Amino acid sequence: MKSKAPFSALPLSAAQLANLASLDYQEMTDIQAKSLPLILDRKDVIAQAKTGSGKTAAFGLGLLHNLNPTLFAIQALVICPTRELADQVAKSLRQLARHMDNIKILTLCGGSPMGPQIGSLEHGAHIIVGTPGRLHDHLARGTLDLRRVSMLVLDEADRMIDMGFYDEVVNIVRQCPKHRQTMLFSATYTEDIRKQSAGFLRQPVEIKVESFHDANHIEQRFYDVEHTRRNDAAAQIIEHFRPVSTLAFCNTKIHCRELAQALRERGLSAQALYGDMEQRDRDEILVRFANRSCSVLVATDVAARGLDIASLDMVLNVDVSRDAEVHVHRIGRTGRGKERGLAVTLASADEKKWVRLIEEYQQGVKAVWHHLTEAAPADGKTLQPPMATLEIASGRKDKLRPGDVLGALTGDAGFKGEQIGKINVFDFSTFVAVERNIAYEALQRLSNTNIKGKRCRVRLLDE
Repeated sequence: MKSKAPFSALPLSAAQLANLASLDYQEMTDIQAKSLPLILDRKDVIAQAKTGSGKTAAFGLGLLHNLNPTLFAIQALVICPTRELADQVAKSLRQLARHMDNIKILTLCGGSPMGPQIGSLEHGAHIIVGTPGRLHDHLARGTLDLRRVSMLVLDEADRMIDMGFYDEVVNIVRQCPKHRQTMLFSATYTEDIRKQSAGFLRQPVEIKVESFHDANHIEQRFYDVEHTRRNDAAAQIIEHFRPVSTLAFCNTKIHCRELAQALRERGLSAQALYGDMEQRDRDEILVRFANRSCSVLVATDVAARGLDIASLDMVLNVDVSRDAEVHVHRIGRTGRGKERGLAVTLASADEKKWVRLIEEYQQGVKAVWHHLTEAAPADGKTLQPPMATLEIASGRKDKLRPGDVLGALTGDAGFKGEQIGKINVFDFSTFVAVERNIAYEALQRLSNTNIKGKRCRVRLLDE
């Protein structure tokens, strides 16, 4: 939500203001307008705001403004619950720091080899963005020095505690100087979190941005369903509205797996995302969903934290959240920017009490109920994602870049640039989205084409 306050109202440098303008940052969001003056003044803050509120720019601008570029030591530490969020935060910080010379921002997350991270730390950094487990590992090895940290950010603190990282976070915070600025950002701020984080902060200023969504921006629809038929109802809703990308929420990982399997049996492209997955499997699923080669991502609230999905047509609450704030947080993932979003919630008779709590939390905005008989399949065709994903067995460690893959596909392989979608390069593999109707042909041609002077193994990812 925009506050109508310009960034020029803040004591930022002319170079930073010009950089913000180039990034199309025009007016501050509510959380930025309320928190940035305090952050720039080096106050400790507790900021409660939903995903998409602009919180990363709020603390990011504060970190960069108060950073000393000539002091080549770790001055700022951002702790995130997931690798995806850490990568997203680091990317945003690098954009915000484009006008500054030689600012080094390093990510330290699990799922990546320790060796290269240790090597990067030996060369130094100004800002570290990392996950609790990997930061804790580096501290235990003595490869991470936090003695010069003057700014600490706990991003999505509620989920770090939900995911069982509290002890690691406490240990990391203890390694930082006592005299520092601490910023805690959280979508929810329960009494439990208040007690557990009290020792991290000094006279913090609390900021809360209301978590409501404009009804003109996100259409909410509620459907009365039988508890035993909710998986069928979910498939029916998807086949009726035919969204390109649907994020479906379940309250347990068991239900996530069951629903994804049920949707696949209906011919829908669906994958499940939950807490204790291997990082490689998680990366693959997220890439496929983000590049539109998987139609439905079924996730728990914890697993979905930190997802950076630019365009999401529908959020489907297959299970009603028992926390009204979490419900609002879920549906806020659709209808981003100028796009209109759709949020559908399935509720059985015994879940109506949770819907009433959502109505109360949304200050009397009543649930609009619909009947499943209204949701007839839009046409007889099976819903298929528009893209397919090829995996190349070569990556960042082989010096492979997105341009190399695009060049191979549009050069020797002979495809048009508009037939190629997102290209994601990881350490040892690369994922490229192509239009579904050319997937097999692209697989054959790319398998017989040199990429950066050599042949690489290529496979088509399927359900």
